[in-house]
Amino acid sequence: MSIASHASPTATAAALRKSAVSRYLQLAGLFRRRIESGDWPVGGQIPTITELSEDCGVATVTVRRALDLLAEEGLIDRFRAKGTFVRERPPRDTWCAVRTDWSGLLLARYTSHIEVLGDVASPPPAVTEQGDWPGRAAQSYRRIRRRNWRDGEAFMVSDLYIDERAYAALPPDALTQMTAMRIASELPGRQVADAQQELTVVGADLTVSQELSVRLGEPMARVVRVAVDSDGLRFLVTDGIYRGDAARLRVKLK
Repeated sequence: MSIASHASPTATAAALRKSAVSRYLQLAGLFRRRIESGDWPVGGQIPTITELSEDCGVATVTVRRALDLLAEEGLIDRFRAKGTFVRERPPRDTWCAVRTDWSGLLLARYTSHIEVLGDVASPPPAVTEQGDWPGRAAQSYRRIRRRNWRDGEAFMVSDLYIDERAYAALPPDALTQMTAMRIASELPGRQVADAQQELTVVGADLTVSQELSVRLGEPMARVVRVAVDSDGLRFLVTDGIYRGDAARLRVKLK
């Protein structure tokens, strides 16, 4: 099944132009989704480069670069005089659940290892200065950049902001052993009076693509969590980016 069955060449080309991400990277993502969905079944032959170029309204060299990426990933095989065939579907091990319940947020993230990448003084996080987050900002924070790993693969990077006064009271090894909300719940002298989180879908910027070994612009899950104490102070904020191919959000509705 060709891409033209999903969108017209004009619409596809227009969508590609709207994004700042390189077109061949966008096309690679589009082709990857065709394989994931079964539109391009395993063992089946995909359209030719010329056909894909016409379907998407882009140059053949752009299509060729996108297919090069899929070939590097082992998703397709190319045969001279025969064509290009789907070898396998992309692996999707969506094991990392983005929890929405308080007790779940306190648990260690599976068997993950937490690596501290940086620890510096910081003004209030800009993300909480927008929108209607509860509480008020502390005068100063410590910003701790952390990266979470499992089985040798990084799946999340985050900036953890802690009120400067609370930072000194952190339990030993908290930054390498605890989730952000568990840190908030166990800080001596602090009681969590309010806690909220927000999830959005973003594209990987240059820093995230390097730290998580993903392609620039690849879809990611951004989760911001805020903990407010009984005095109405935002004493802990975390701004985390999860790999889109490893994160899963499920909410009980009834």
